[in-house]
Amino acid sequence: MFDAYYKQNLFPACFANGLPLSQARVLAATAEPLSTIALGQKSGVPAWKTIPSWAVVGTADRVILPAVQLAMARHAHAHITEVRAPHLSMISDPGTVTQVILKAVHTAG
Repeated sequence: MFDAYYKQNLFPACFANGLPLSQARVLAATAEPLSTIALGQKSGVPAWKTIPSWAVVGTADRVILPAVQLAMARHAHAHITEVRAPHLSMISDPGTVTQVILKAVHTAG
């Protein structure tokens, strides 16, 4: 098992594009490494096969192409909200992300 680390000098332009540089640098410095064991773990039946799904797609995402995100969300029959945001839309546009979460809660409820 190994840990995969983010290149701190690439993080602001890749993960946090559109955020203030000072905030992006803090996020880069505090990002936890990814345990590579997670990449090979079986997850079982995907939740989206049995429960409704919601997706917030950042159209300015430079980590996962928006077209790929949209394809995955459509495959899951998700309720899709597109937002002009980077990969970290929950930080750059928390209001939109909160509204999507609340819609999901009220729909399930």
